[in-house]
Amino acid sequence: MAEDIPQGLISQGFANPHSSAATVADFKAVRLGTKRPCAVVAITKHGVDIARRIRAHLPEVDVYYPEKFSRGDEDGVHIRVFAGSVVPQAPTLFEKYDGIVGIFSLGAMVRVIAPYLIDKKTDPAVVVIDDRAQHVISVLSGHLGGANQLTRIIARALDADPVITTASDVRETLAVDLLGREFAWEIENFDQVTAVSAAVVNEQRIHFVQEAGEPNWWPYATPLPPYLHVYSDTSAAMAHPFDAALVITPRLLSAEEQRVLLKNGVLYRPKVVVVGIGCHRGTPAAELEAAIAMALDKAQVSPRSVRNLATIDVKAQEQGLLEVCRSHGWPLTTYTAAELNQVPLAHPSATVHRFVGAYGVCEPAARLSSKASDWLLEKLKIGNVTVSVCIAAQAAKFA
Repeated sequence: MAEDIPQGLISQGFANPHSSAATVADFKAVRLGTKRPCAVVAITKHGVDIARRIRAHLPEVDVYYPEKFSRGDEDGVHIRVFAGSVVPQAPTLFEKYDGIVGIFSLGAMVRVIAPYLIDKKTDPAVVVIDDRAQHVISVLSGHLGGANQLTRIIARALDADPVITTASDVRETLAVDLLGREFAWEIENFDQVTAVSAAVVNEQRIHFVQEAGEPNWWPYATPLPPYLHVYSDTSAAMAHPFDAALVITPRLLSAEEQRVLLKNGVLYRPKVVVVGIGCHRGTPAAELEAAIAMALDKAQVSPRSVRNLATIDVKAQEQGLLEVCRSHGWPLTTYTAAELNQVPLAHPSATVHRFVGAYGVCEPAARLSSKASDWLLEKLKIGNVTVSVCIAAQAAKFA
């Protein structure tokens, strides 16, 4: 039976940011750091009531308010009180939390957070709520930081109106910086996101080129807009004029493809590549890394698209292999010799069978884990390492 090892290395997908069923845990998944998910900060008597209502619905959040509003039960319900102004709390909130919800005016929040803003990729999600809990407003890091999603979660808990002003959300079109996030797609050229986002919200001609990856990427119940043209390969897309491109592929693009499609295009790497691997006992991580890199290059796929490694169960505690997995965040899936022997091999190895009971390791492991019908790279032997590469069956459009 297949086993995923270690559990902490399992690839993490994310909830659809537009889902009405999203939770604080889904918001936390937007960023995979060690910070607490969310702090709710109140500064008025009515704000304290609202903050406590939020925590009753969403116990994962931490609540802060002035000690003059203490009710005596704060320690028992994990509420923190502070003396004086909220302003001195800002550095701690930025350091400890992925999301900050202030129950005070938008202008006050801007003044509080302004000195601590650094970058849209790292700043926390910031949300404000009015003192009657009528409106929940996304203020900062709406997409990348998850503030829009957090706004919807809080608004649902309070039965309030979510106020979201990002153009892609308002117009119900693609958010270029969020596309495929729930599937862990990775953007390779983030510097192009702003220009391509502008083309999308301005309804210019957009080519959506998907060679692999999950097909359910459109987040709305409405049909695709007429300016968004979907292609299954780059050659078809390049044959027609366009203003911007969204390219989803594990494949290494040619120089011409890059020149044409990525001049004003964003490249996404879907997690669809499975690497089967075998090695001698005690093979160091550096040797394994080099072999994997060489195999991926030979298969012409990006390491950013690797979903997991796969091998035989007797290698489950191979230290070099585990070190490589930890370094990249790749899960390690293992199979018994009996399971591996179910996969027909063109070149079964009696030597491998004598040592581990299987006629091959990397080739059948890659096939079983990916459920692919064939290999992208059947086998590459480099020193003490053998490597196979497959594309996950549901994503094998170009293979």
